[in-house]
Amino acid sequence: MSLPQDPIMLLSYVNTQLRDQFGSLDDFCASMNVDRAGLEEKLRAVNYEYDEERNAFV
Repeated sequence: MSLPQDPIMLLSYVNTQLRDQFGSLDDFCASMNVDRAGLEEKLRAVNYEYDEERNAFV
């Protein structure tokens, strides 16, 4: 499955996956074969940063 291209839809999808399925962003990226730096850059462009303690983009 490919990730949503729209940054806000991507944010929603990733945060849901992190909440329901994955213990960390690294786990999510490894499982989905996603470049973590690219994902963080795309979400940073819409003012969201990964918070490791919350395991979510906030």
